[in-house]
Amino acid sequence: MKNRLAALIACLLFVLVGASAHNPDSDVKTVRVALIKMPYVGERNVPDTSRGPDYLEEGGIRKLLEQQGAQVKPPDTVALTAEEEKMYGSWNHLALASGDLAKMVSEERRNGYLPIGLLANCNGLLGMLSGLQHSGPSGKPLRVGMVFIDAHGDFNTPETTLSGMLGGMPVAIAAGQCLTRMRLKAGLEPAIPTRHIVEMCVRDTDPLEQELLDRSEIQQLTLEDVRTRSANLHREMKRLSELTDVIYIHVDMDGLDPREVPGHPLTVPGGPTSAELAAALTEMFKYDKVAAFGVASTPFDERDKTGISRQAAYNLILGAVKGVQQRSKP
Repeated sequence: MKNRLAALIACLLFVLVGASAHNPDSDVKTVRVALIKMPYVGERNVPDTSRGPDYLEEGGIRKLLEQQGAQVKPPDTVALTAEEEKMYGSWNHLALASGDLAKMVSEERRNGYLPIGLLANCNGLLGMLSGLQHSGPSGKPLRVGMVFIDAHGDFNTPETTLSGMLGGMPVAIAAGQCLTRMRLKAGLEPAIPTRHIVEMCVRDTDPLEQELLDRSEIQQLTLEDVRTRSANLHREMKRLSELTDVIYIHVDMDGLDPREVPGHPLTVPGGPTSAELAAALTEMFKYDKVAAFGVASTPFDERDKTGISRQAAYNLILGAVKGVQQRSKP
């Protein structure tokens, strides 16, 4: 009986999604999506690339987006050339790959697509931001804003970090606080002013990192702001929309409730469920200047044996696209 009921519910959902996608009288806006896989990690003493982006793509996200009514390109993948692979240093490889990612993002946006980055980890945000910065009609860099959703602030520098992980530094790099050569090689110039950055659900920072955050103009939103889609959330989205030309929204999967990412090594209690965050993303992506989305650090293979983390990531992606679909038609 339970199996029959589940099958009936699944069929009804399929019909409802299909009706929304194909009804010519629907008010749903057509969204063109470009999936971009960024496998480069940037951490030392580990392989240069991760299978995480492939795992995220392999579970059927393209089909789910099409069922929701989006037009989806075949995914593209960042890959260094043979000559670039010979160049020294994992950090250097990441910077080169970030520059390649930036070119893909800028091209897709100029062609009318919503770039969605399937990112090995949060270091991928450098290429996403750079791509948006250079996606305008002229050579002049656009003013970029970022909403960064993570359990961690990722605002460490080599002088403040306790772990030494590059993955704890990308927001600081993007903001011009450290590792300038890496930022420039990624094509992100000028750096992102801290007043153009909003962090959400951050609840685990190093002591010296917290000092840097406190001295910055980065704004913080809480779990409650996510769950209630609060006035604070809309105030910050309106503020970024007034200050910037284009906005990037980034999610590290460790920002979620640990029960949905049990295979993630850096979970922190007190995060939202994927359903709660997806609903907040829908609200955020209704703002016209939001132009790209990135999902980072999704547990894969043996770390996601039940597929719960991949499904959580899919919930977020579908929620973001739903917000774009609900924008007012021009």
